[in-house]
Amino acid sequence: MKPEIIASDAVQMIPNANLYHFGVLTSNVHMAWTRTVCGRLEMRYRYSKDIVYNNFVWCDPTDKQRQEIEQTAQKILDARKLYPESSLADLYNDTIMPSELRKAHQANDKAVMKAYRFDLKMTEAEIVAELMKMYSAFVK
Repeated sequence: MKPEIIASDAVQMIPNANLYHFGVLTSNVHMAWTRTVCGRLEMRYRYSKDIVYNNFVWCDPTDKQRQEIEQTAQKILDARKLYPESSLADLYNDTIMPSELRKAHQANDKAVMKAYRFDLKMTEAEIVAELMKMYSAFVK
């Protein structure tokens, strides 16, 4: 961050994160997990490293799947760069979201779903159910 930016104590970072991590964390899989286990402050989500991040079950992708996620994650960042004057709130307004950003996210979602070996037609509830099964097996 630039020195003139002051962040609150609610800011969290992932040391040594890369495009793969960004791709998974911005995917529909992680968003489904977040909407299910995340706390709320009023109507806003309150992301917690202890509850949401630390308990999220990461997939075990092949090298090819990891590379595909990295590529689709980069396309998300590239699409965002096309709109330097837009805030994230503007970019992610569902009614005016730029088509290239929407397409980049859809490609990323597909890549992450394949890495989890999830059926691409799964609903959010089905995704969360599978993640919960994976989590249960992991903590045993």
